[in-house]
Amino acid sequence: MAVRDLRVFPDPVLRQQCAEVDEIDETVLGLLDDLAQSMYAHKGVGLAAPQIGEAVRVITVDVDQREGEPKLIEMINPEIVEFSEEKSDYEEGCLSFPGEAEKVVRPARVTVRAMARDGKSVEVMAEGLLATALQHEIDHLDGVLLIDHISRLKRAMINKRMKKRARGMNS
Repeated sequence: MAVRDLRVFPDPVLRQQCAEVDEIDETVLGLLDDLAQSMYAHKGVGLAAPQIGEAVRVITVDVDQREGEPKLIEMINPEIVEFSEEKSDYEEGCLSFPGEAEKVVRPARVTVRAMARDGKSVEVMAEGLLATALQHEIDHLDGVLLIDHISRLKRAMINKRMKKRARGMNS
């Protein structure tokens, strides 16, 4: 288990379509452990594998950690199988966009099906922040980012700030 460095926009891995996990082996279990440890260390409520440089369909989410008891959700090959017509909006941040947060409108409720670390199928029905976090992390697996859900003007402003930040880090 290790805390891994975060990939920050405009890192190209964040735009990749992630590969399905065919077999749950030591590598995948290690990735789940690294994701969880990295998510907690970087104070996120969710983390997707591409955010630590791995283009595979694996995520971790824990929206309860801030209220005390951690309640870690690990998902392999997650997919949204049902979502509500009703929408909700949350101020979303993203560990791959440090310092940025924007209001995003998404379905208020979702059902997500995935494999757990033991290979068993799990289904999570979620609403509120958990529904938002699951949708946000699953978006990452398809190369869809926070900025894809906001206006072109806001996207351009964030793009500019992130590219300036990247230049500052490389100099």
